[in-house]
Amino acid sequence: MSVNKISVLVIDDSALMRNLISRLIERDSSLEVIGTAMNGRFGLVKLPRLNPDVIVLDLEMPEMNGEALALGASDFITKPSGGESDELNHIGNQLVQLLTVYGNNYRRNKGNSTVESLAVLTNNGRVYEKASNAIRTENSYPQNQDWDKIKPLRKAGITEIIAIGISTGGPNALRKVFAQLDPNLKQPILVVQHMPAGFTKEFAASLNRICPLEVKEAEEGDIIKPGRILIAPGDAHIEIEKKSLASIIHLKDSDLVNGHKPSAGVLFNSIAKNYGHNSMAVIMTGMGKDGAREIGEIYREGGITIAQDQQSCIVYGMPRVAVEHNYIQHIVPLEDMAEALCTLLIE
Repeated sequence: MSVNKISVLVIDDSALMRNLISRLIERDSSLEVIGTAMNGRFGLVKLPRLNPDVIVLDLEMPEMNGEALALGASDFITKPSGGESDELNHIGNQLVQLLTVYGNNYRRNKGNSTVESLAVLTNNGRVYEKASNAIRTENSYPQNQDWDKIKPLRKAGITEIIAIGISTGGPNALRKVFAQLDPNLKQPILVVQHMPAGFTKEFAASLNRICPLEVKEAEEGDIIKPGRILIAPGDAHIEIEKKSLASIIHLKDSDLVNGHKPSAGVLFNSIAKNYGHNSMAVIMTGMGKDGAREIGEIYREGGITIAQDQQSCIVYGMPRVAVEHNYIQHIVPLEDMAEALCTLLIE
């Protein structure tokens, strides 16, 4: 085993799949498959000896399931169908990206090391970093010339809804935030977490078990109501329709937006259109820039905008783009995000 490579243990009951996944992983010279196992029981036996940086495991296996959702899997990816194809290459590239990100993060934080967060004072006495004080780095995204320079059209009004866009690193981040939410929070929360179809229903159920509020996968026609958190399905955009008595969810099986379905951008645009300055939007850890431009529409309407800080992000992609285009008012560490959602809103 090379000490310089990220070490991976692959667990799957299919020998064909173990071989295929291992080959996809080892296409990248920075990754190394140090072992495989045919089910969770054998995987547990090998863990003390192999001590991998990352484990890739199937959700459903004989003897002992992966139980990944219940036990806190960091992320999810659909299995390749096999054969040399564009689909196989796409999944392989995704897998390599995720393993690199999580493997490096695990190595950085091995031994329970922590990262200090920057902070300044907010109006309620709690400390968060203001977006105007955000630190730019050499790896900053270049400003997109066609993105608008925005100033709010009005002051923030009473907060009626909270929208969250999140991607890589999101499952564990949401577990931490939702477990700490105030059970008396009145504002409904809509979430787009980039996740393959078939995972989001059980993921929402796993969040429901640790959150003081109701959490469920969004369905067509769901009512947006206080005390409810709706998670976008893994294969549909979510939009809002405001009716005289209530607002409801519509699921849209349309094209990818910003490379994703569901897309945080679609959600944020719908929030801006329907709630305007009576909304709060949060953009959190994730690769790319989905939602970074569209959160600017909420900022334009006078809504409250928040980004997760760089130090606590697994990938500082989506939040960074929004921050660097000056669409964000508050930058908050993950450990303080639950409290921020409750204290920065307006009632």
